[in-house]
Amino acid sequence: MSMSAGPYTGACTGPYVGRFAPSPTGALHAGSLVAALASWLDARARGGRWLVRIEDVDRPRCSPGAAEHILAQLAACGLRPDAPPVWQSQRGAAYAAALDSLRQRDLAYPCGCSRRDIAAALAAQGAATHRRFAERVYPGTCRDGLHGKPARALRLRSVVDEHEVCIAWCDRRLGPQQQNLAREVGDFVLQRADGLWAYQLAVVVDDGAQQITDVVRGEDLADNTARQIHLQRALDLPLPRYLHTPLVLGPDGHKLSKQNGAAALDLAGPLAALAALAAAARVLGLPSISADTMGDWLAQAVGAWRTHVDSAWRAPACPVPAPPRWHDAAPVEPR
Repeated sequence: MSMSAGPYTGACTGPYVGRFAPSPTGALHAGSLVAALASWLDARARGGRWLVRIEDVDRPRCSPGAAEHILAQLAACGLRPDAPPVWQSQRGAAYAAALDSLRQRDLAYPCGCSRRDIAAALAAQGAATHRRFAERVYPGTCRDGLHGKPARALRLRSVVDEHEVCIAWCDRRLGPQQQNLAREVGDFVLQRADGLWAYQLAVVVDDGAQQITDVVRGEDLADNTARQIHLQRALDLPLPRYLHTPLVLGPDGHKLSKQNGAAALDLAGPLAALAALAAAARVLGLPSISADTMGDWLAQAVGAWRTHVDSAWRAPACPVPAPPRWHDAAPVEPR
């Protein structure tokens, strides 16, 4: 598949559609409410639709009843989607069709490497074995064949027509971004060795199916954007605009999560829900809002969001929300 250099013109152009896509590994906490509120406010400020997708594709990590609890927590905060939620666990046929399309065009291929194999190959090259938060950069061992090994996973090529894929895009808050996928990520997994669908494939296929025009999510996920844009292009899907929001940090200085002790939100009653929303709004940089009811608070927050995003968050190099673009880096050189 030949990919020409220059800006990509296949950006989303339809009516605004946003989404919140939690993984049901536990209840919402303070950090996940920030992402939910930001995506809801952005949709409402732009007169758009807001959807919820339950990202339960990694079934072993999901907690029974967590998805239903998350939906109840969102409702308690007045954040109700404009359509019934989509469940990734029911979308396997769509992911299989997308993967088959990639394989038919030789953009995806089987890989027989274990994590130990990858670590050994990187060590032999004198490269770091752990980068990007313990994620190894795949060295391309099986890119030209399995060499007698049984297939384990399926990967997407980050070197196409002997060119390293380099993705450039503009984040509505962070400004211009760029990532060389071949050197910083490598050929990434689309279907895991245990047969489960990888997050990158599922989220791209579902964003396309739901006609998502704007992805508003936490800054910790900004690093995934280049991979998703590469997949969107490979699958001939429109590219949404991206906005990555500030994070709530845990005591260890890293993103607040269940792994570092994030507590489930206390939403026992309207006052508790309003307090949780106000805390999330402070993280997003919104001014203090005085309101007696949930509806009044949310209405004021929509206006505050519109002003805040247009003034404080619009990156100087991105005068208007810009679609991502991509280009090839130079041809692959010996390392």
